[in-house]
Amino acid sequence: MKMLEQACGVGCRGWTRREMLGLGAVAGLNWLTPLARALAVADERKRDSRPARSVILLWMAGGPSQLETFDPHSDKPIAYGGKSIQSAIRGVRVGAGLERCAGVLDEVTLVRSVVSKEADHERAVYQIKTGYRPNPTVVHPAIGAVICHEIEDPGFDIPRHISILPEQWPSRGGYLGAQHDAFLVNDPKGPVQDIHPAVPDSRLAQRMKDLEVIERAFAVGRSPRLESGRTLHRHTMNRALKIMSSAQLAAFDVMQASAVQRAAYGETPFGRGCLAALRLIESGVRCVEVTLSGWDTHVNNHSLQSDRIRVLDPALAALIRDLKQKDLLDSTLVLCGGEFGRTPKLNALEGRDHWPYGFSLVLAGGGIRRGFVKGSTDPEGTSKEPMDPVRVEDIHATIQHAMGIDPAKELVTPVGRPLALSEGRVIRDLLVTARV
Repeated sequence: MKMLEQACGVGCRGWTRREMLGLGAVAGLNWLTPLARALAVADERKRDSRPARSVILLWMAGGPSQLETFDPHSDKPIAYGGKSIQSAIRGVRVGAGLERCAGVLDEVTLVRSVVSKEADHERAVYQIKTGYRPNPTVVHPAIGAVICHEIEDPGFDIPRHISILPEQWPSRGGYLGAQHDAFLVNDPKGPVQDIHPAVPDSRLAQRMKDLEVIERAFAVGRSPRLESGRTLHRHTMNRALKIMSSAQLAAFDVMQASAVQRAAYGETPFGRGCLAALRLIESGVRCVEVTLSGWDTHVNNHSLQSDRIRVLDPALAALIRDLKQKDLLDSTLVLCGGEFGRTPKLNALEGRDHWPYGFSLVLAGGGIRRGFVKGSTDPEGTSKEPMDPVRVEDIHATIQHAMGIDPAKELVTPVGRPLALSEGRVIRDLLVTARV
């Protein structure tokens, strides 16, 4: 037993039920007693059937190059000298510089064959975030807005849909309403903006009393709804006041984390954003989007991609590790990617242009398989057709399914138009229940 403890890194501190079950899974459960095997199977089934409750979207704004990140072909001319390293999945390599991510790749599913019909930044961002192509007759809700709409959280003080370091096209509530727009936050190193009154509490309280007098006078004789104060304006005001005084705001303060933990994510705005996302999910927030911009490398591709990879690598790896360590990975679905990929061939300025014909997304956590790679792209760069292509709308349908949401459910827009949450199909082999 001592040798077994040392091999598993447990030492003499004893075995937890999770460790016993995890080792049982590795050993095929054969070494366990019949009762322990039954517990292991029941625990695994229970985890598989439990839907995810939260989403973290790590948004790589500009479109990262799949060839320098999660789909390298370093032995082929299209790499143009780019290097790769072995990952924790046997036979699967990732781009050089992603050493920490490589170490946790057995916790994720890597989709290498995502296809889109949008190659313009704004339109492609819209499609990836909503699962729909832009339509001038309707604004579709982003994935976080859908989740917050479908998974109720009565009594939660701070916003449940948050965007940290937002770029020019942040996630919106669309036809679900502005109340489902992402709450925009800058670098978590500083205080959350726009939540502190500009006047002392006593003066704020007097202002609210004065506003109430004005509103009552305005409402007289107009409608019972106005006279009773049951308006969206009043609801919004009360919600804002509640947020300003909520103890849950402490989740934004990454400086409360230890210096060791902050260093693990990287001392960058994106690293702090990922740490804040962990803290916010832990407090009960449903969807957090964290943006890392600068991936639009039409010139100097290798240098600019390497710079972004240095920021992404520690943050993504630390987030996966901490979610797992805190038993939050099963209930939190992590999605990492951008609006499209980059061309297999370098242009005259040594850059890679837009490529929606086969790019990579990383999925991890709730309901998603671990240590799995789906699809592949042409290593010679001569074909636009990847093997086993995955449509953007199918990714959305799969995420919704993993969250316990029916993608085929129809909602009626304010103009009376019924629309499904997703027009995609659930990709069954991305789900944890597909394991053999």
